[in-house]
Amino acid sequence: MSYIPHTDAERQQMLAAIGVTTIEDLFDVVPAKHRFPSLNLPDAFSEMEVSAEMLALSEGNEHAQDFALFRGAGAYHHYIPAAVNHILLRGEFLTAYTPYQPEVSQGTLQAIFEYQSMICALTGMDAANASHYDGATALAESVTVAMEVSRHKRNKVILSPGIHPQYRAVVRTYNQGNNIKFVGDGGRADIPDLVDMLDENTAMVAVQYPNFFGQIDDLKTLSEKVYNAGALLVFVANPIALAMFKSPGELGADIVVGEGQPLGIPLSYGGPYVGYFATRSEYVRKIAGRIVGETVDKQGRRAYVMTLRPREQDIKRDKASSNICTNQGLMALAAVVYMSLVGKQGIRKVAELCYHKAHYAAKQIDALPGYKVDMSKPFFHEFAVKCPRPVSAVNEALIDKGIIGGYDLGQDYAHLRDNMLLCVTEMNGKDEIDALVAALKEIS
Repeated sequence: MSYIPHTDAERQQMLAAIGVTTIEDLFDVVPAKHRFPSLNLPDAFSEMEVSAEMLALSEGNEHAQDFALFRGAGAYHHYIPAAVNHILLRGEFLTAYTPYQPEVSQGTLQAIFEYQSMICALTGMDAANASHYDGATALAESVTVAMEVSRHKRNKVILSPGIHPQYRAVVRTYNQGNNIKFVGDGGRADIPDLVDMLDENTAMVAVQYPNFFGQIDDLKTLSEKVYNAGALLVFVANPIALAMFKSPGELGADIVVGEGQPLGIPLSYGGPYVGYFATRSEYVRKIAGRIVGETVDKQGRRAYVMTLRPREQDIKRDKASSNICTNQGLMALAAVVYMSLVGKQGIRKVAELCYHKAHYAAKQIDALPGYKVDMSKPFFHEFAVKCPRPVSAVNEALIDKGIIGGYDLGQDYAHLRDNMLLCVTEMNGKDEIDALVAALKEIS
């Protein structure tokens, strides 16, 4: 089935065909005094509040336990409007794979085009592809682009220690055997150290924004140095944070990648997720995956097509730079439906709620005896907490109180032993945060 929305001109044609001029004219048969009656109704609840109330009522029947979740580390618990899943379940869209003859499915292509446009608006980039498998894959593919841009004359890639440890592991595995020298990710997440590593052999520098510890680094100097060195600057960015902070494009990024899971995709035990990939226009022909463009057909009607890169380009061994020739179609659709429903102001509101709730929690925890919150840099909705006991012991005690605690940073960073990475989103109410604080105080 093809799906093309009605234009204003088409709406006017339909109205004229039935003999009216405006949509409001369709309701003339309803007496004016009954069209907009005053209703004595209580104050409205948001969809999120209604859902929480209904969930609480249902749990009263089953004696179920609902854990308060304070763990992020790359996968985040955000509210998803009910309409997202209902749209995904429509027969026209319910496939995880883009059709082999995509032009037949104009609705699928339009959804991808809208997804690309929204990712560009968030990141400040010129173009985006139709998505990758996940955020780690997208970062790995950015290395491929950097090698292509340098024509393989440079083979040094600097990975900030502030990038998700699992992302860095995927990048190294993905590019093994390609004679690429990876540096930087064995130390601390200090931007000046990355600047010192730059040389004429550097093809790419990658940083996370906010970094893995939830902090916002000052990247202005790094951006200038990377540009002067002739390398590419890659941002691994949280899309929700981009609604509140400066876009990577404003900060000098050449490529922006990341995990789109916060955009209307449930945690789902780790997947499926969607990796987004956006770049400046001069590199668009070097990126992997699918790109959808807008054009017109022979009758001058708006149409969507695969553009710039035919699918076959990625499966010819002698010419391919990547074997990725598909996209996470259903998950990309979830992201575009979420962004459409929430809107520009709504997604900023989500970011602001995350920010303020996280800062409230951090202030309360930092005041507890035995705990210390790292406030050395501005942070978004995650923050590191030095605990008086091993993180595993703290989390075990929290589970007994119905709370899922933070990520143990000591398992990836030796100097952060007994440090817990806590995450607070709009889903964490003040009562949950206060319960966490009280539980931590008791555990100490």
